[in-house]
Amino acid sequence: MDNKEQAELLGLKFYQGKVRDTFAKDGYICLVATDRISAFDHILPKDVPGKGIVLNEMTKYALGKIGTTVPHWLIESPHPNILFGHACKPFKIEVVMRAYIVGSLWRKYSKDRVRECWGYRLPEGMQENQKLDEIMLTPTTKAEEGHDLDITEAEILEQGLATEEQWNTIKKYSEELFNIGTRAAKERGLILVDTKYEFGTDPRGTIRLIDEVHTPDSSRYFYADEYEERFTMKEKQKQLSKEFVREWLMAHGFEGKEGQFMPDITDEVVDLWQTRYFELLQVMTGETMHHAPPSINMDNVMEVMKNTFKKHITPA
Repeated sequence: MDNKEQAELLGLKFYQGKVRDTFAKDGYICLVATDRISAFDHILPKDVPGKGIVLNEMTKYALGKIGTTVPHWLIESPHPNILFGHACKPFKIEVVMRAYIVGSLWRKYSKDRVRECWGYRLPEGMQENQKLDEIMLTPTTKAEEGHDLDITEAEILEQGLATEEQWNTIKKYSEELFNIGTRAAKERGLILVDTKYEFGTDPRGTIRLIDEVHTPDSSRYFYADEYEERFTMKEKQKQLSKEFVREWLMAHGFEGKEGQFMPDITDEVVDLWQTRYFELLQVMTGETMHHAPPSINMDNVMEVMKNTFKKHITPA
C-alpha cells in the first residue's frame, strides 16, 4: 500500500513533493522528510540516507532560535522524519533576502548589466561575493512547475497575491528572520549570504512562517574566517550549502536543461554527499551524526502520524 492509499484510509489529504511527503487534516499538517534529493527541479535517482533527518534537525534548530519572535507553523516533531504543525494556505510568493551579490543577482549584474532591481540601486564596480550596502528583499513567484520568477512589490499587490497589510507583515517578518539567522550564523562562524522564506495563513488568518528555514537547502552560507582573504584574492568562497550537489551534476553535464541526461550516480557519490550533509549538520548546530539511521519505515511513520493527528484534533 503506497502513501496515498494509507493517507486515504486515515482520512488525510496527501501531496508528494520533490523531497517531502505532506499529510493534512482539520487545520494540521504533517511533513515527512524523506531521503530524496533534488537539483535543477529534478528528483535524483538515488536517495541520500539520513538526509531527511538532517534537514529536520536543522529546521528545528533554526525555529528554536526564532522562538516566538515570528509566528511559525511547527508544533512538534514526534518522529525524527516528521514535523507536525499548523496547516497554512501558502502565499504564492517566496521572499529571498540577500546580503551579498552572488548567484542569480550576480548574473543579473555582471551578464545582463542590471543596476536597478526590486527598487534597489546597485553601484558600479561591484565584485562577485561583495557585501551589499543594504540587505535586499527580493520576492519571486512561487511556481507550481518550473522556475520561480522575479516579481515586484507593486505586482504582488496588483495580482492580489497578498493585501497591502499582509505584504507589510511579510516584509517585517522577513527582515526580523534574516537578522535572527545572521546572528545564529555568526555564532557558528558563518555568514548568512542569502536565504528564502515562505509564509501562509492558518485557519484563523494568522500569518505564519512555513516550510524549512535557514537550512543549507534554502540558504547560502560563507565561512566567516576565510571570507575577507578569499574576497581580496578574488578566490571562490568556501560555501556551506547543497551547492556541492549542483556542482557535481554540472561537472557531469547536467543542469536540468532539455536534451540533457541524468549522469550515473554511484554509491561512492551518494556516500560523499551523505558525509557532506552530516558535516552541514555539525557546523550548523553542533550536533554530530556519524552513521545514517536505517531507511525510513513508513508503517512506523504512519502510525506515529495517526496518533499525532488524533492527539491534536478534537472530536466533533
